Amino acid sequence: MRKILYFIGILSVFTTHSFAQEVQRKEIGNLVIEGIPEIPNQIAERLTQYQNTRSAGLQGWDRRGEGLFIATRFSETAQIHYLNKAGGARQQITFYKEPIGGIATNPMQEGFLFAKDIGGNEFYQIYYHDLSTGTARMLTDGKSRNGGFSWSNMGDKYVFTSTKRNGTDTDIYLSDLGKQHTEAQILVEKGGSWGVADWARDDTRLLVLQYVSANESYPYILDIATKTLTPIFKANSKNKVSYGSMVFNADGKGIFITSDEGGEFQQLYYYDIATQKSTLITKDINWDIDGMQISADRSQIAFTSNEGGVNKLYLLDTKTQQYKPINDIPIGVIGGLEFHPEGKKLAIAINTPKNPTDVFVVQLDNSQIERWTFSEVGGLNTTNFVVPTLIQFPTFDKVDGKARQIPAFYYKPTKTKFEKIPVLIHIHGGPEGQSLPTFNAFYQYMLNEMGIAVIDPNVRGSAGYGKTYLGLDNGFKREESVQDIGALLDWIAQQPELDASRVAVYGGSYGGYMTLASMTHFNDRLKCGIDVVGISNFVTFLNNTQDYRRDLRRVEYGDEREPKMKEFMEKIAPLNNAQKITKPMFIIQGLNDPRVPASEAEQMVKKIRANGGKVWYLLAKDEGHGFRKKVNIDYYQNSIVLFLEENLLK
Repeated sequence: MRKILYFIGILSVFTTHSFAQEVQRKEIGNLVIEGIPEIPNQIAERLTQYQNTRSAGLQGWDRRGEGLFIATRFSETAQIHYLNKAGGARQQITFYKEPIGGIATNPMQEGFLFAKDIGGNEFYQIYYHDLSTGTARMLTDGKSRNGGFSWSNMGDKYVFTSTKRNGTDTDIYLSDLGKQHTEAQILVEKGGSWGVADWARDDTRLLVLQYVSANESYPYILDIATKTLTPIFKANSKNKVSYGSMVFNADGKGIFITSDEGGEFQQLYYYDIATQKSTLITKDINWDIDGMQISADRSQIAFTSNEGGVNKLYLLDTKTQQYKPINDIPIGVIGGLEFHPEGKKLAIAINTPKNPTDVFVVQLDNSQIERWTFSEVGGLNTTNFVVPTLIQFPTFDKVDGKARQIPAFYYKPTKTKFEKIPVLIHIHGGPEGQSLPTFNAFYQYMLNEMGIAVIDPNVRGSAGYGKTYLGLDNGFKREESVQDIGALLDWIAQQPELDASRVAVYGGSYGGYMTLASMTHFNDRLKCGIDVVGISNFVTFLNNTQDYRRDLRRVEYGDEREPKMKEFMEKIAPLNNAQKITKPMFIIQGLNDPRVPASEAEQMVKKIRANGGKVWYLLAKDEGHGFRKKVNIDYYQNSIVLFLEENLLK
């Protein structure tokens, strides 16, 4: 049966006349499809195994420590499930059409907080799910963007963040389950973007963070009763500092905090509140400390380091401030840390190139590890899955007299029907993101079934390689990251097994901008491009993105209100250079995207077609910044496969 029949809805076909060329347009369910041919049966049927893999995201222990909550998908979207033993049967708790984000379990009551939006619009509302009755109720106003929720230690109050005051600033609120949303008490209304990191054990103070950019943030201690904010460090006007995770110690007299103040990477410090002195703890780890969790009694901290895209796990004694590695866990990316309420066990989520995210529990006294979830992989034999090689390629500028090296993960198919291997370059979003060697069933399909190599570059501006590298693409340096893709094309041309005449570029969000920019700069060296929710013009993007995001993005991309910056943005905009694109494009967008509005895709599609170019266009009316519903993801992937078969492999 054709994959098209999986959609519920009425098929309507008509022709649009707004473009220079006639393009067939049809609507199937919530998908608007332009220029995409019928998906052949053989694509849909073979890909379906790869599309039926699952993962298990760690959500935390129940309040008694008798079992774990996880997030996994058994139908259209990820929902909350519960299991009470390793390998046990999963009990589904929530049943919504929209996916559920993270939860916060009440330490004293049978229930948890969770967030949910509508159609990917990211205007999350906070709900309380009562486990004793199986019912949930909304706690927020139904209109604003809310999140960042956490319970007090006594479980009688919770804090959350919201834009409800003016739609732009993210403030901090305090409430309890007995209050209506209108009765929530505002604790911080200073303007900008604020979040809560931790409660003191006596529930009188909070650690809060004012976020400005990936390179700049400001931590404070907030006295709840007086609403007084006390800065933890003096602001440095010359050298911006980024702070990450932070927690109070047991007696509340000190703080464990990650910061890049002392060097290139986020390191773990102990800050004494009385003396205002910091002590560096992780001086022997020259990588980012990117995850941290403290036990309920605050005697232990589990933290992870990001070492070239692979996580290592450590356990810290908060009294001695000595730490040790936890060895013999699967090598991969750790996506969650949750101490058992008694502090003797640690739940972790691990993802590897051959296995989707699953939950493991470490016995801390002897480091023995037990696997709790066994996520399905569509019946596939994952021993055949490709593990990437970490490579580095030289780019255009120099460091200490030598060419700067750009890291990338290179997935090489074990078999291919081609004399030389076609290549797909996939560029991550952010731009402060990082490509990691994680499980990606769609990659494995392209590798094993199509014989395509995949390369994930971490171009300048990526996280994980130090704060200097992170800032190399800011403002007027924007196109220097695009030049890194040109250097990667040079590297591909030097590899005897790769086909430099058959290279495609693919990316989402900022990676979508990079895709469009690469197509304007290297049109003659690329066969085709796939842009997913990408920025086509930074000026129109900043004018139309949601109010709460605008100033945050200006720090990274530049302020379009400044004449010179606006002129620069217009000059480099793929929209204004669309005439250079003569190769096929596939543009994919969610209608409800609050970050990169659908207008960014629509204007690019219209411009390319006006120039006589070929564009496939896919719009999902029930998605936002990327696709989260299985029926949409399936069609999205099927159509990408067909696009690559027609435009890269032929």
